[in-house]
Amino acid sequence: MRRVLIANRGEIAVRIARACHEAGLEAVAVYSDVDRGAPHTLAADRAVAIGPAPAVQSYLKIDALLAAAKSAGADAVHPGYGFLAESAAFARAVEAAGLTWIGPPPGAIATMGDKLAARAAVTRAGVPLVPGADVADAREAARRADALGYPVLVKAAAGGGGKGMRTVAREADLPDALAAARREAESAFGDGRVYLEKLLVRPRHVELQVLGDRHGTVVHLGERECSIQRRHQKIVEETPCPVVTARLREEMASAALAAARAVGYTSAGTVEFLLDADGHFYFLEMNTRVQVEHPITELVTGIDIVAAQLRIAAGERLGFAQDDVRARGHAIEARLYAEDPAASFFPSAGPILALREPGGPGIRVDSGVAAGMVVPVEYDPLLAKISAWGPDRATAIARLSAALADTAVLGPTTNLGFLLDVLAHPAFHAGDTHTGFLPEHFPAWHQPDGDATIAAIAAALALSRPSGAGDAHGPAATPTPWETLGAWRLGS
Repeated sequence: MRRVLIANRGEIAVRIARACHEAGLEAVAVYSDVDRGAPHTLAADRAVAIGPAPAVQSYLKIDALLAAAKSAGADAVHPGYGFLAESAAFARAVEAAGLTWIGPPPGAIATMGDKLAARAAVTRAGVPLVPGADVADAREAARRADALGYPVLVKAAAGGGGKGMRTVAREADLPDALAAARREAESAFGDGRVYLEKLLVRPRHVELQVLGDRHGTVVHLGERECSIQRRHQKIVEETPCPVVTARLREEMASAALAAARAVGYTSAGTVEFLLDADGHFYFLEMNTRVQVEHPITELVTGIDIVAAQLRIAAGERLGFAQDDVRARGHAIEARLYAEDPAASFFPSAGPILALREPGGPGIRVDSGVAAGMVVPVEYDPLLAKISAWGPDRATAIARLSAALADTAVLGPTTNLGFLLDVLAHPAFHAGDTHTGFLPEHFPAWHQPDGDATIAAIAAALALSRPSGAGDAHGPAATPTPWETLGAWRLGS
């Protein structure tokens, strides 16, 4: 491997480019029409356009991505997360083109990407499952739901992110929930199959990070607690989980490694579980990619997960065994989104007039934005991930709270204030978290009036500056010198 095409955008593309450079590899970015000049294109050695498809589809066009790799002379592809990261078809196409796929085997992606196939695979490996059932029609679904006991979840067999999922509290609501879930799953994943799962009450969402090489070594890097979610998507994650004991960690890790070995897994992946109040855990799914929240595991273990992916893809050994993995301290990550928590987390697009990212002891920022750029409506509104490490959980919370308070984004509405309120909540401090944490403690949330006034004053000051190239009022498509210089890099 010499040159890696990064088939993604935003903060994860920036993260991968940095890992490539540290490994002595060249990084090639791709960009849609609305992403020209975005930070991820400037973080790479060169950038290739993948238009003129509609921007929302650009990063999903396999032919365009392979053509970009060929034109840039790339010999490997890293998919990041989201988009085509968990597409077995993309992985196979990359390999068929003679390129190195920086990810797990396509067969493992296909099995774990189909929740029904995944359940069957891990069952054979002895991994505990949430009680559930395949359903062919509404009549069978009603019979199976009665056997499971309400409430139940209708879940899409493919995909994730909460799409194709419906909660059903009574039999009368089941037919509509089945139909709606099938429609949404077909639209999102091209696969309308659904199944039923028993709805656990107030579970924690706990996941195990695994890494495997092509020489038979598979290890885990501990667990992450990811229970604080909105619309089934995580916004605050931490490691270790406040309630996982050493014995429970060993049991969950054993199950996670068994699940990974069941599909011959290599590269980075995450086995996700639901943990009930009695300490029983159940397999939920496996994410066959690097996770959004991987930075906190890196903070406590000192292991660079993306660098490990690059080494594994190059055929190298992982370089360490399970006994070499040592977790130290506590780390928490908060996802900074351009969205309005007071309006059902509705995305907030538009220009970033000013940006201040935090620093300080134990603080890490994984960012994909810069002042002057426009947050597009076409993509997930994640701006950055702000993580804090401390020798203990209380210190990590205090550091992350201070870092968020020292963060400023002027322009789009963000969830900064909401994140601060979550971290300040007594239940969070007590470690009493579960997947229903936000609906229980924050059924309605509003930005304090004082904050809105300060933001309005700051906006007026920012708008009073002379406009020009690079300013939010200047032409959005004006190239920067770093673009026009092409592959030139300072110090290369």
